[in-house]
Amino acid sequence: MSAANGTPLIEARDVTRILPGIVPTTLVHHIDLKIGGNEFLAITGPSGSGKSSLLYLLGLLDLPTSGEVLIRGRATAAMPEEERARTRLATLGFVFQFHFLLPEFTVLDNVTLPMRALGSLSARAMRERASSILAALGLADHLGKRPDQLSGGQRQRVAVARALANDPPVILADEPTGSLDSKSSGQVFDILCDLVHAQGKTVVAVTHDLSLAARMDRRVELIDGAIVSDAPTPAAALGA
Repeated sequence: MSAANGTPLIEARDVTRILPGIVPTTLVHHIDLKIGGNEFLAITGPSGSGKSSLLYLLGLLDLPTSGEVLIRGRATAAMPEEERARTRLATLGFVFQFHFLLPEFTVLDNVTLPMRALGSLSARAMRERASSILAALGLADHLGKRPDQLSGGQRQRVAVARALANDPPVILADEPTGSLDSKSSGQVFDILCDLVHAQGKTVVAVTHDLSLAARMDRRVELIDGAIVSDAPTPAAALGA
């Protein structure tokens, strides 16, 4: 389902975010954006253009100063924080440039954390699901290791597994390959591609790498906090 067909998974309506202060800073302004199912969307733009700020607003990690972010048609700004957190846990998975794995926990325990927070599965079911996801990402032999025992690429794959823990329809990724070498970057990008093209998920990724953005299906470009372009990529036109 594209955003044009039915209710979008995520919609931003005239969203503006201003940081208060002696000199207020506008991070994004008057953003209108619809994101549907099974989309592979890149958010690009120069440093300081508001890419990550927009992603955090779409992911309910921040609230707009004005405007509204809707998840499956439901307004979120006025939700009680507990309901907004549950909506985030059930609908959205996050992958960041720096994996933010908890160093004192094992790989397996890091991946079960979102499931524990959502509270829908038994402890055994959580561990079985986490093990299955990690195995699918080539990490079956690393379940009991701690993050500092893994390579950078392996840690980022664990972060992807954690994002998938609650089987969310949307994965939001902030420079997911930015801290990796070219080989690991390619592996993580291929995983994101598979999530869209084989599993039907929506992936929205902030990236400064225009060569990666060109391999995605849709590109939204920001300059000075505003969308200046929103169009399919040549890869989408070729059915890549």
